[in-house]
Amino acid sequence: MRGIGVEDSGGVTSRHCSKVTIVTFDCILNMAALFKEKPEHIWNTISEDFPLNPSLRDRAVPLAGSKVPGYSPIYRNVYSQKELKSVPYPGITTLYDTFELCAANNGDKPAFGHRVQKEDGKFGEYVWQDYNTVQKRRNNLGSGLFFVLENNPYKTDSEAHKKLKYDPLSDESFVLTMFSHNRPEWALADLMSAAYSITNTALYDTLGPDTSKYILNLTECPVVLCSKDKVKVLVELKEKNPEALSNLICIVSMDDLTTDDAPLKNYCHDHNISLFDYKQVEKLGEINPLDPIPPKPETTFTITFTSGTTGANPKGVLLTHENAVAGVTFSLSAIPLPKLYPTFYSFLPLAHIYERLNLHFATALGAAIGYPQGRSPLTLLEDVQVLQPDILSLVPRVLTKLEAGIKAQTINNDENPILKSLFTKAINAKMELITNPANENTNPSHLLYDRVLGLLRKKMGMGKLVGFVTGAAPISPETVKFLKASLNCGLGQGYGMSETFSGIMASSIHETEASSCGPVCITTEVKTRDLPEMGYTSKDEGGPRGELLVRGPQIFREYYKNPEETAKSFDEEGWFHTGDVARIDARTGRTWIIDRVKNFFKLAQGEYVTPERIENTYLSCFPYLAQMFVHGDSLRTHLVGVVGVDPVSITSYIKGRHNETINDPADLVRFFGDPQRKRQLLIDMNASLGDKLQGFEKLHNIEVDIEPLSLEKNLITPTMKIKRPVCTKYFKQTLDKLYEEGSLIKGDKL
Repeated sequence: MRGIGVEDSGGVTSRHCSKVTIVTFDCILNMAALFKEKPEHIWNTISEDFPLNPSLRDRAVPLAGSKVPGYSPIYRNVYSQKELKSVPYPGITTLYDTFELCAANNGDKPAFGHRVQKEDGKFGEYVWQDYNTVQKRRNNLGSGLFFVLENNPYKTDSEAHKKLKYDPLSDESFVLTMFSHNRPEWALADLMSAAYSITNTALYDTLGPDTSKYILNLTECPVVLCSKDKVKVLVELKEKNPEALSNLICIVSMDDLTTDDAPLKNYCHDHNISLFDYKQVEKLGEINPLDPIPPKPETTFTITFTSGTTGANPKGVLLTHENAVAGVTFSLSAIPLPKLYPTFYSFLPLAHIYERLNLHFATALGAAIGYPQGRSPLTLLEDVQVLQPDILSLVPRVLTKLEAGIKAQTINNDENPILKSLFTKAINAKMELITNPANENTNPSHLLYDRVLGLLRKKMGMGKLVGFVTGAAPISPETVKFLKASLNCGLGQGYGMSETFSGIMASSIHETEASSCGPVCITTEVKTRDLPEMGYTSKDEGGPRGELLVRGPQIFREYYKNPEETAKSFDEEGWFHTGDVARIDARTGRTWIIDRVKNFFKLAQGEYVTPERIENTYLSCFPYLAQMFVHGDSLRTHLVGVVGVDPVSITSYIKGRHNETINDPADLVRFFGDPQRKRQLLIDMNASLGDKLQGFEKLHNIEVDIEPLSLEKNLITPTMKIKRPVCTKYFKQTLDKLYEEGSLIKGDKL
């Protein structure tokens, strides 16, 4: 591979080496300009180099001499031992570069697709814009945006508004905001921001008005590009907070405005906001064209606000083009896809970094990206059946629902015993093949049962599917294995966060163990910090355990306007402290995320408990659960919890354990309201754990619900992390009741 990265002399790379890095980039840029390599040559070289053979990148090893007291050695991917990679090809250093290269080689190929609603209300086939069209619209949108901002009647002499002028020589940018469900116009705005060196950020529905106001105020945002249904919401927010949002003077609707929207326009003008739609702005840009302002690697691309787990205001993660291109390089190296024009489905929210990386990975790859019908996630399978994607990036919550649905149609299909028997044999046979260590990094075929499983794939619209990629939260290895076996495809899980521009690790989609996050990727190096108070050290049997520390070109620079949090997050050698507890396998260097640093408390008998590890263990071992919140108290000797059962799979448990059939999910809560049934459920939950938890780590009482933890209740983040302080307050009466009831299993052997 011809990418380059931050190079060191002895395995220790520092954030303070940035001057050396920039000089290296400048040299490469000058060389690329000097030789004027043809886009076809660069494209072909990248296509030949990526993705990496899994057997060449599926391990990480410690750097010699890098172990210091209190820490593990520094681990790097076997493929990037001498240097960390940061770009896919010398000179391709920004998202503007990656898109321009793609458009030059794939101009007439499909880029963005959406389904058009027919007169009967149903949605038809996907309609596509090619890369040439997207490139032209991108430039028109950027040119038109500068025109409407520079000529805005509500512009003031504020510091934020002084940045609205088109100036190719300036390194300062205003902050543009996107606010919409996934759609081609959202992606177009992101590409436009990259091309014109505009910093952007995003809002999303579950933030709520207070947090949205906080972000718009902090960024001094002058313009929002949004779906039409968000226009009134934004104006109402400014009406209630005129001083905090005084810089907001322009809204551009992604949907067409009509004469019926005259009252909405007037409402905007009443609050010093100009309202346009995309068509108007693009037309103005076509009439008044402006060349793109190519960014530099250090140019700030986006500020992504982390929702956080404490309930406090989110932190803005400042990410540069260097970070973004390193993320694209990681994806190119790790995700196996067809060489020619793969198809993506953009399902996860574009406001979050996981899907942002997917977008720029896809547009660097020349892929076709299909978008959902609208904001509802319920159209996933219907869209997939029409789109036939090659790759699906999902989160565990969606995959567990998919697992339950497939099981209901196959191995748990009591209404069709012949079908049940056939699929049970096929899936079991495939499971045996994919979990055999001799088949590592391969998808072994079965002469008979691959045909049976092919029928299921075709029915679900997954006939072309290479595999799934999942992240953002833990997933049960059993779910991974079942989906891989039943759909005869791959499934890899990764690890990353906003601060790392999404993934920095990814397991092989055909990893036989199906439980790790894979080794650290080629752009990043990692080590662990000892946490003796939690029982995690670098000398633990099987490999080091401790807080995961990361460093490299994919890691963010700072928190936006928050030097205190920035200083707390980095040490003097430039290591970012993730707050996640990891285990690194001594043999393979693969990583498991097993806990959170701050998530532990002491019970009355003096034992330390880490709730996240306990929750993950229950969810992994007892597949009928979808959610869990574990709580302990220093004045109590046992744990209690709130559990969310999966409404589909739990019915088979009830049938097997109680010989009863429940069809209405609403009846499930009443069913487990019976103390004896709840006690039996808890006994079975604890029995499923085997010896994976100690007695004091097991639950003694539970409250059962369908979806107790939700975004709407502000109990979890959009990436499904539990907001523990908020949950403790929200469930206070429930937790008090559980403790008052006492242990349901006292006396039972735990």
